[in-house]
Amino acid sequence: MFLDAPGAKPLSGRAPFVLTWDEFGQYFEKMTRTGVVKSMKDFYWDIRPKPEYGTIEIRVFDTPLTVERAAALTGFVQSLAAWFLAQQPFMPSEDDYLVYIYNRFQACRFGLDAVYVDPATGGHMPLREHILQILDHIARHAGSHGASGALHVLRGETAAGQNDARWLRERQREEQLLAEVSRQAALRFRG
Repeated sequence: MFLDAPGAKPLSGRAPFVLTWDEFGQYFEKMTRTGVVKSMKDFYWDIRPKPEYGTIEIRVFDTPLTVERAAALTGFVQSLAAWFLAQQPFMPSEDDYLVYIYNRFQACRFGLDAVYVDPATGGHMPLREHILQILDHIARHAGSHGASGALHVLRGETAAGQNDARWLRERQREEQLLAEVSRQAALRFRG
């Protein structure tokens, strides 16, 4: 994942807490009025709206090392969104952000071995376990979006503790040269 240390870039990290498109429009208008923001491209949030396409951009998709992995992650997000729309498992609140930076750091630093803190309960669990639970919740929504195969791939990789970050770390440990790791990552992406 592309990492911005909180505060390293203006308007990076998390988006402001808004629940409706109108609320976001008001926020965007205030920001453009300041002259700090001219377009959505001036925001470097982990997740940001893409109004011209009616979509959401998720920064992690900047870094998968294969097209198949990027597609699997896309299927995960589509299934997650379908689950939220159909079941509304919780109502988002500002308090959901209390542990956002901590969880983000844990995931970026430790990958699937991170500790995940549930913002609602304060409970701690391995990130790998949390992801597997989410995959269980969203599985029935994957089929209607053609994402069942994607979730199957992600479940296997998550259970095995494999992902692109781990692959990169293993290459770096073996090669000891960033240029060689980059070359191998480019070859992996080309297939």
